[in-house]
Amino acid sequence: MVTTFKAHRSNPELVTPASPTPQGSKTLSDVDSQIPLWFYATVIEFFRPRDAIDDHETPVVDVAEAIRVALAKALVYYYPFAGRLREVSKGKLAVECTGEGVVFVEAHAADVRLDELGDPLVPPYPCIEELVCDIGNAKDVVGRPLMFMQVTRFKCGGFAIGVSICHNMADGFGVIQFLKCVTDLARGQEHPAVVPVWDRELLMARNPPDLTSLPFVSDEPSPPVPVQLQPMAMDKMVGDYFLFGPREIAALRSQVTEPATDFELITAAMWMCRAEALALALGCGSADDGSGSQQQRASSSSSLLITMNVRGKAKLTPPLPRGFYGNAFVFVEAELRGTAAAGSLGGTVELVQKAKRGMTEEYVRSMVDLFSVGGAAPYAQGWTFVVSDITRIGEDDLDMGWAERVAGGVPIVGDDHATKLVSYQMRCKNADGDDCVVASMYLPEPAMDKFKEKILLILAS
Repeated sequence: MVTTFKAHRSNPELVTPASPTPQGSKTLSDVDSQIPLWFYATVIEFFRPRDAIDDHETPVVDVAEAIRVALAKALVYYYPFAGRLREVSKGKLAVECTGEGVVFVEAHAADVRLDELGDPLVPPYPCIEELVCDIGNAKDVVGRPLMFMQVTRFKCGGFAIGVSICHNMADGFGVIQFLKCVTDLARGQEHPAVVPVWDRELLMARNPPDLTSLPFVSDEPSPPVPVQLQPMAMDKMVGDYFLFGPREIAALRSQVTEPATDFELITAAMWMCRAEALALALGCGSADDGSGSQQQRASSSSSLLITMNVRGKAKLTPPLPRGFYGNAFVFVEAELRGTAAAGSLGGTVELVQKAKRGMTEEYVRSMVDLFSVGGAAPYAQGWTFVVSDITRIGEDDLDMGWAERVAGGVPIVGDDHATKLVSYQMRCKNADGDDCVVASMYLPEPAMDKFKEKILLILAS
């Protein structure tokens, strides 16, 4: 496995829609416009040619050109991505459909084969910064290109597609839907299998907003404020990934008596271990008497936020249409009180399940209302454990015919801590070819050391 390499990049260019597209302004939904989403999120996908080539052979397909052409065609369908955002009022966004285009960079890692990045190919991927565009300030989204794409070719004919996209425009499902359009067109299809739908008005607030279904909102007339804790210091933070295959899932399942999904088991285990690791690493001890510092009180309990997809017939009436690619998720919350060591995995799983059951349609509507008045779910930077399950967003359907997807997901990359602090659960294969889940974690370095100890202990129980 290589540890370092340098990708040689071309100058960035703007790729515009392949044919004329509608002009004008499109308002984003209240879910899209929420302030925490004002940043560029990054996805990386790895592909291997179906016909293996020798290191000295010329690939049959000019990968970068094929993807560039497909990208231009895809922007005809997803033309808002080729526009620019503007702030129409405080905290409210619209996209001007100008057709100015998205940024495209061709790169070549001439001395590296794809299998040198890891076997199996799972995160963390080495030199991930070499595989994505330099986008500058990740939180500067107004008036800039809404997407940056880099295609990096490897010595063996394999390649990576790194996409940084303004989160206000799409969530994980939407990004993969767009990339599937690109791969469909690169494969030679005339039209994408799924036609995009805008319909952002379906996730607008009610008039007047009604927040009564949200348990963490008081009767105060002003927008609710997240938990009053100082953000965790972001210096000396480290990221890592943890693999949960059949053996690890079986070990967790043996510790609970009631049925639970893999997501619930993994989330509960990581939440417990994280809470205890922070308490131990920061020397907090017990804060039950209320005399401890703010840091101590933060560590004596731990809040969890789970992103919940609202697509599907049972979520909204009417349901979001197939092809909707905007942000379509809300957060549900749970609280783990007392020292994590005093809890049990089964009890923590129950907290996760209870939080998920709370996502009724009325709850979803109230969350949209909350976003519209500038509110947010209770969140304290670094202290709150935020989890996002992206194991079923459709990445396995990315297929160019002449090249197949072999790995990918959301990398821990760049200077935007908001993305890093989300624990993404992603699909992958282990060395035995088993279907697994790999989950990211971002913690202060001393807490990460403790977390590794705790997660190994719970998996060995």
